[in-house]
Amino acid sequence: MPHHRVREEVARRADALWAVASDLHANPEYAFAEHRAAALLAGELEGAGFEVRREVAGLPTAFTARSGRGRPTVALLLEYDALPGLGHACGHNLIAAAGLGAALVADAVRDGGEGSVLAVGTPAEEGGGGKALEVAAGVFDDVDAALMFHPGVSDWVRAPLTAQEQYRVGFRGRAAHPTGNPTEGIDALAALVELFNVLSALGRRLPEGSHVQGIVTHGGTATNIVPEYAEGRFGLRALTTAALDELAARLHTAAEGVARATGTSYEVERASVRYEHFRDSEPLSERFAAHLAGAGIPLTPPVPGVYLGSSDIGNVSSRVPAIHPFVAVMDADGSDHTPEFAEAAASPRARRVLLSVVEALAATALDVLDDKDLRTRAWAEHATGP
Repeated sequence: MPHHRVREEVARRADALWAVASDLHANPEYAFAEHRAAALLAGELEGAGFEVRREVAGLPTAFTARSGRGRPTVALLLEYDALPGLGHACGHNLIAAAGLGAALVADAVRDGGEGSVLAVGTPAEEGGGGKALEVAAGVFDDVDAALMFHPGVSDWVRAPLTAQEQYRVGFRGRAAHPTGNPTEGIDALAALVELFNVLSALGRRLPEGSHVQGIVTHGGTATNIVPEYAEGRFGLRALTTAALDELAARLHTAAEGVARATGTSYEVERASVRYEHFRDSEPLSERFAAHLAGAGIPLTPPVPGVYLGSSDIGNVSSRVPAIHPFVAVMDADGSDHTPEFAEAAASPRARRVLLSVVEALAATALDVLDDKDLRTRAWAEHATGP
């Protein structure tokens, strides 16, 4: 693979890519409403000759852009939603610009070679699950590898991302006056409070990486009415998708037991898109890390026992070999989802990281297209992974 051509293409496009990252940073948009960002990114790819499909998977701000035909196909993923009140405090402006740049550079260097370069616009990572919906719609069915990076506060070769989903739990009792006829009432709020107590006790026995966090979303209408309906929303996380299934089953069992004990009826329903745990492709991650080390950024394994939340890249990684390294744009004493991280996502350091990552992503994408042995090893590991 002609590494010098990759470096030359990145250098030639450096200002334009930073302009895209800066534009997205200055104009944050939120889940499934990233119309300006999607138009900007898809327009850049269309202008470079990519075949663009908009509103894929029935999502108004999702798109794909393909250059070439057939297999092998390497996908570069672009995230571009921001956080309400914080803007790009998760650095998705950099993810989008990196995916865009890598797709453009890989396509320019391969110059019509075998296979396809596919840029995938993935909206609403911050809770909406755009990638999960795209996976369900078949966007990744004919893809051989999915590549992206995430800005962070550490340089980690892979992402320790857990599985997560949210549930709505409602209890229905019977209204009454708490003084006039208290024995006629069945207190739905008391049932919900008891569920919190049961889950708190359960939490002390959960395995590593699993937890339940809940809030009350409806607790009654007046203090002089026994609540006939109460509802909570519960976020569940687990180290693996299988462990998440087990945790969800425990939530159902706990709600059923509380309802029987309190004389209420209950209902439990999923209230969010499920994010599966991330399965790192070691052959691809090692290749990316080697390329990035050439730019002076060494990556290390994540700190054992540290988990960084969840992402819908997990759903992609269950379908195809995928990478999701973290590359620091601020020091380790900081954190994303903060105003300080939003500022770091538009800093000179972020520009340097962006260009280095574009080079490493593009080189890895070309490796996927050119190296049959690499693809074989990635798929073999994927078939046996957890």
